[in-house]
This record gives sequence, structure tokens and C-alpha cells, in this order.
Amino acid sequence: MLSHFLSKLQLLKMKFEKEIEDIKNEILSELNLSSSKKEIEDIRIKYLGRKGIITQRLKDIKNLDPKVRPRHGKVLNILKSTIEEELERKGQKVAKESREEERFFDYTMPGDRRWLGHLHPLTTTMDEIVDVFVRMGFTVKYGPDVETEFYNFEALNMPKDHPSRDIQDTFYLENNLLLRTQTSPVQIRVMESRKPPVRIISPGRCYRVDNFDSSHSPVFHQIEGLYVDKNVTLSDLIGTLNTFAKAIFGESTRTKLTPHYFPFTEPSAEVHVSCPFCKEKGCTTCKHTGWIEIMGCGMVHPEVFRKVGYDPDKYTGFAFGMGIERVCMPRYGIHDMRLFFENDQRFIHQF
Repeated sequence: MLSHFLSKLQLLKMKFEKEIEDIKNEILSELNLSSSKKEIEDIRIKYLGRKGIITQRLKDIKNLDPKVRPRHGKVLNILKSTIEEELERKGQKVAKESREEERFFDYTMPGDRRWLGHLHPLTTTMDEIVDVFVRMGFTVKYGPDVETEFYNFEALNMPKDHPSRDIQDTFYLENNLLLRTQTSPVQIRVMESRKPPVRIISPGRCYRVDNFDSSHSPVFHQIEGLYVDKNVTLSDLIGTLNTFAKAIFGESTRTKLTPHYFPFTEPSAEVHVSCPFCKEKGCTTCKHTGWIEIMGCGMVHPEVFRKVGYDPDKYTGFAFGMGIERVCMPRYGIHDMRLFFENDQRFIHQF
């Protein structure tokens, strides 16, 4: 009976030591394949963490037969110490290799391509337009994005009950303030502060309550121009716009004015340029008309002059305004305005 009991203990001891040896070999194999600090830490947690395999084995010793408990505890503690030493050794080796890789630089390897920063196509277009008009004698003036109703509407011949104010779809703020719907308020501020002659352009950002789609945006960019002096005529306006169109779209570009209505100019017109892609033959960009509408213009309305203290019997002038997006899109063959605002690097890198 005693010999039978001893044989049973001997079998349990052999089985336990075989399991421990298998665990040790498994850990050493995983360490040998590891190549980073994270992989080594994952192995430590797996076997020596709070819920690790070896940790659980040590906790379970108290449930073993008292006769085998000391032997199991000794074997497990030896295994734990061995694994801790191997983890430390492997960690030092990986750290050393990492430092050596950092010091090594292979000059024969091809370099990574670094994209250089550049201007957005809207910024480029605006700068080019400004440059054209500056060379024609215009001065650049800026104004605030937040305006009053007086400067944005009333001084431009749009009183509170004027129907054109509904078309503007304005973002109203508190205290009689709003986000400007056009850069025309800059013209009023300049005329209030000086006497003619006045020759300015006013680039900037504008805001209107609008759907964000392929041809509209609640935030967009404009450049407006104003020229006031004695004996300024419609012919001066046409000549100025012809010069602008040829400078931006090419020497072969033609312009066409069609009657329109704006409350702050009289007479008023829309300006079309011959399509730079199809040369007036008709394509998808110009909707098969051969022409692209780019801006509005006209002679300054006498009521606008009266609002700023100019004598309409003594002075005349013209004004024009264009959306930068409307000019930029046909120049680069862009068919969706949303591309300007989505910051897709694949789109930006083309310009």
C-alpha cells in the first residue's frame, strides 16, 4: 500500500515537472521570436502578470497535498526567476539593437519624397486677380467680416423693405450686426473717408445662407472694384473688364455684357467670358453655350453717391464684383466647388 502511494506521488511529480519544462520552453521560444519592447512586455504579462500562467500556478500551491507543496513551490520559483532573467536579457538586447539601428544610416537608400507646401488655388487666383487690377492703378482695401445693416444693405440702396435683401439669405447676429454678404461695404467705408477720385478693389470672404453643393457654398470669396471720378463712363468699365479677362483667361478671350439688375448700380450687367476650354464651340464647362458668367457690374447708382455725400451730378463711377471660386473653377477645369473646402490632399497637390 505504501509503495503504491509513493509511486502515485512520483508520477504526479514527474507530470508536474514535465508541464513546467514545457512552459519554460514555450516562454523561451516566444522570447526568441520577439523583436520589440512591446512583444517582450506582452510575454511578461502573459506569464508573470497578475493573471499570468506562472502567477496562477503559484497561487494554486496552497490547494496541493502538503507532501508535494514544497517541491512544487521550489520548482515554480526557480522557473519565475529564470524567466525574469531571460526577459531582462532579451530586453537589453532589443534596446541595444534599436540604438544601433538609430545610429546607422544607409546613404545608398532612396530618400522619402517630401511634399513642399504651396498656396491654395483660391489664394493663387485671388493674388493674380489683385495683381491685374493693381497694375491698372487700383488700390487694395479690406474691411471687417462682421458688418452693420447700414453698410451691407442700406448704403447700397437696399432699404429694409427692399426685395433684394431676401435674396441675400443673410447670417444675422446680435445688436444689428451680420456677416457680410458681399465686400461692397468696403466701398462705402472708403467713399465715406475720402473724396474722389477713388479707385479700389476689395477682396475678402463673404457669407450667405446657402446649400453646400457643387456650385454653392455658405462661405465664399469675392473681389469687388470701384472707380469714381469725373466723366467715368460705361466704356471705361468695358475696357477695364476686357483687360482683366485677357490677363486671366488669355489674350484670345472675349467678353460679353448682358443686361441685369443690381440695386446699387444703374445700368447693370452680367459679364460673360468666352469659354477657355472649347473656344465658344460648347462644352460641359460652359453648359454648351460657349460663354461663362463670372461677375456682375454696372455704373454706380446715384442714391449710393448721396448716401456717402458725393454729388451724383458731378461724379460718376463704375463698380464690379466677382466670386473667386467662379473664376478659379473654369481656369483649372474644376466642376465641384466643394473640393475647395474639403482639404483633400490629392486635390491640393495638383496645383
